[in-house]
Amino acid sequence: MLKGLDPVLTPDLLWVLAAMGHGDDLALVDANFPAETVARRTTSGELVRIPGLTMARAAEAVLSLLPIDSFVDDPVRRMEVAGDAVTVPPIQREVQAVIDRAAGKALPLVGIERYAFYEVASSAFAVVQVGDMRPYGCFLIRKGVVLAA
Repeated sequence: MLKGLDPVLTPDLLWVLAAMGHGDDLALVDANFPAETVARRTTSGELVRIPGLTMARAAEAVLSLLPIDSFVDDPVRRMEVAGDAVTVPPIQREVQAVIDRAAGKALPLVGIERYAFYEVASSAFAVVQVGDMRPYGCFLIRKGVVLAA
């Protein structure tokens, strides 16, 4: 355990977050996502698992370290419900609240059709799979920059 570091952040997850560069995507996905298959096609080629957490709790830990890209219009994206692009399930509303707190402002999730989401996620830097079993808990977060003070 390290002082000031969220205990949810595993060594593998810390490596992924530190190794990512500006503009790289992190796929943060639920337990139903084909994570192993998609992760093999990512830049890192590895799947990081953080079981036993809700998606909102995992997002909170990740966003305690990962800056959100402010140079693009769609830095945070969500998987759309199949056949219903406008419905936002509870898991997505919970993560939206975490993102808004981390960004210090409203930062709406942009929807991506389910199969298109799989393709975009396969070009991410890494896939992090959370133990949350609720469907449509799949997100892409683009890493921003850390500015010197």
